Amino acid sequence: MFQLLSTGNPKTLKGEKQGYMTYILHLSPSDMSGVMNTCPKATAGCRAACLNTAGRGGMFRKGENTNMIQEARKRKTRWFREDRKGFLEALASDIHKAIRQAERKGLTPVFRLNGTSDISWEKYGIIEQFPEVQFYDYTKVPGRKVAHLANYHLTFSAADGNDRDVERAVREGQNVTVVFDRVPDSYMNRPVFDGDESDLRFLDPRGVIVGLKAKGKAKKDTSGFVVFLQQAA
Repeated sequence: MFQLLSTGNPKTLKGEKQGYMTYILHLSPSDMSGVMNTCPKATAGCRAACLNTAGRGGMFRKGENTNMIQEARKRKTRWFREDRKGFLEALASDIHKAIRQAERKGLTPVFRLNGTSDISWEKYGIIEQFPEVQFYDYTKVPGRKVAHLANYHLTFSAADGNDRDVERAVREGQNVTVVFDRVPDSYMNRPVFDGDESDLRFLDPRGVIVGLKAKGKAKKDTSGFVVFLQQAA
């Protein structure tokens, strides 16, 4: 079992049918760790709908507001904040192990380092260490400088209040994820690609809106994070 990386997310498991095994790093989102803000562009809507509490991460005993998974994410975040060198060395070691594990299973390993965070990993040299493997993430941080990293794919995330950043991402040719109550055929004069088919965003066609259907708490969103087309119809 890996110290930092995990597998088994229901959505990423769909990628195994396409020959890929996704390994995800989960840190505490936004400022929940108490030591740093891992999501510099977090909005009220994305905080409320955050997948940090999806699955076992959201299973709390009666009267409690944390669990083993949440505490583990806090510990990893504190480690990243307080011992950056040691953290990155351990992460590189886990990536090596993951590559070997996936290959034994006959699958191609891919890595998503921002499972529940939005850190600019291009600043820390970890992706350059593995030019032969694919990394990908979602981000709300506009203008990230990743063109020199051929193995790092970013998809921009629309949220409540970041319309200008979305417009910039579209102008710059980035794909953009939008959460809908129902996924349309087109949006913002772009075709919509069904992003719920898998999490393998680096395989998506270019120049599309990646449509995601609202799930869990997002179904009752009132912040503007979710685009409710049904109400507009």
